[in-house]
Amino acid sequence: MCGIAEYGAGGHVSTAGDVYSYVILLLEILAGKPPTDDMFKDGLSLHKFVQLSLPNRVMEILDPLILLEDDEERATNITENYNDKIRHLQECLVSLMRIGVVCSAESLRERMEMTDAVKEMCFVRNIYLGAGIHRE
Repeated sequence: MCGIAEYGAGGHVSTAGDVYSYVILLLEILAGKPPTDDMFKDGLSLHKFVQLSLPNRVMEILDPLILLEDDEERATNITENYNDKIRHLQECLVSLMRIGVVCSAESLRERMEMTDAVKEMCFVRNIYLGAGIHRE
């Protein structure tokens, strides 16, 4: 495994390690749990936790703070097609978590290359912005 833990143990610095560290941080933000959380034991890791949620249970493990809306936004969403926005948001979150799982695979060979990860994340960003589900 490459990443911060491996860097600390004398592993060499690499793009693959940077990708791993970045996506572990991404998964931590999305799930609202650090990789050192007490729930991660007996073979369960943040990577595995997110992987097991894909694709249908993503909203169950998502940090609830990500979905907070203010009163004005909630009132606006009543008149707009709120269900479509939530569906697009869920699709974006599933895509981000899939990228995170692939990029944090234990085997370096199974990990997505950084250039591909950036392309995928830009694609997700464009869907997110195009669907009008972002806050301005």
